[in-house]
Amino acid sequence: MARDTTDFTPIEGIDELVEHLAEGNKPRDKWRIGTEHEKFPFYVDGNAPVPYGGDRGIRAILEGMQQKLGWDPIMDAGRIIGLVEPTGQGAISLEPGGQFELSGAPLETIHQTCREGNAHLAQVREIAEPMGIRFLGLGGSPKWSLAETPKMPKSRYEIMTRYMPKVGTKGLDMMYRTCTIQVNLDFESEADMRRKMQVSLKLQPLSTALFANSPFTESRPNGLQSWRGDIWRDTDNRRSGLLEFCFSPDFGFADYVEWALDVPMYFVIRDGSYHDMTHITFRQFMAGAARNEVPDGLPTMGDWANHLSTLFPDVRLKRFLEMRGADGGPWRRICALPAFWVGLLYDEAALDAAEALTASWTYEEVLAMRNAVPEQGISAPFRNTTLRDIARDVLAISRTGLKNRGRKNRDGYDETSFLNTLDEVVARGTTSAEEMLSAYHTRWGGSIEPVFMEYAY
Repeated sequence: MARDTTDFTPIEGIDELVEHLAEGNKPRDKWRIGTEHEKFPFYVDGNAPVPYGGDRGIRAILEGMQQKLGWDPIMDAGRIIGLVEPTGQGAISLEPGGQFELSGAPLETIHQTCREGNAHLAQVREIAEPMGIRFLGLGGSPKWSLAETPKMPKSRYEIMTRYMPKVGTKGLDMMYRTCTIQVNLDFESEADMRRKMQVSLKLQPLSTALFANSPFTESRPNGLQSWRGDIWRDTDNRRSGLLEFCFSPDFGFADYVEWALDVPMYFVIRDGSYHDMTHITFRQFMAGAARNEVPDGLPTMGDWANHLSTLFPDVRLKRFLEMRGADGGPWRRICALPAFWVGLLYDEAALDAAEALTASWTYEEVLAMRNAVPEQGISAPFRNTTLRDIARDVLAISRTGLKNRGRKNRDGYDETSFLNTLDEVVARGTTSAEEMLSAYHTRWGGSIEPVFMEYAY
């Protein structure tokens, strides 16, 4: 999320929180695709991390991008921490360790998404390369220790950094040493949201497996294919993970609200300052727990929107659905992730097929799959088969959905070609992580340094 929300409308009751989510309902002709991707900046000389300040730092890249694009700066305590397109069509933001994120505009086709990603990468390279900086497309930082990783001067991250060690063992790694590709998708009704939420929760471990791309930590193999996937197993389990209540046949907006109300908050913003609220839940906040702690200590709709943005389940519900399972990766993966989910969820026949395929999958089975994937990738077992075989069926459904959409580019090609990189994973039977590990043990000579050339933007 590039910019925290400021909306001073007071909250009178829980029904308003439910309605806030329901306002995301959109007719099909208004459905859009919002793709986000993160990448690690590094100095080509020495493959070192890039700090915030200095003539060749993150701030300088943002200032260069601001001058080039004319986008509005996002400021925090007088420091530039991001950019937003003036009409809200896209933003650039920073993750805690300097991971550089593009939050793309809501677009109609994967072709547009790919063009947007291409344009962004060309623009940021134009600014960064004269500084000796490039960007790495992996799911986890392969070299730098947590102590070596820079910290971005963003107020919400200061609060999170203090809080994370209290609620899990891997929260700081999540913040500072992981990258993802995400796609945000729409729904037309509560029933449509329910179907999409349930299908995508069940298939999120498959997405993690197909995009597994983080096998190194501090210059050595870490024994995992998706270190990022493993990190999410113990980050903060009150606000993240696989949500069992979403598997209910009558799951709806109100159920998500009831869950969110009992998750501890991170912050509220008053008079431009961030106030640490990690000691209370939003329900307690609504009951007046902060009345005497912060100025105007009663909740607003802006507080609720910000709270929703600090929840990290495998699929996050806001006024749209966020698919959160994939590791960051090279350029082709930026286009493949939205194609995978759009094919499954934006065509009725494909959604019917995906729902039928996963209908009997239980919460316990999906949780076991989620726990197996970080180490085993597409070789993880499921019932009497493996995720590799499940992936064949799911990719076939997604391909059909994209074909049915019939969204063609100027050369007459539809969106199905964006799945080719995932088809290759299934055909090979090895993930990107396994390919990197093979290179590490052979042609890379036991060094992870070549990854900075082969997986750089």
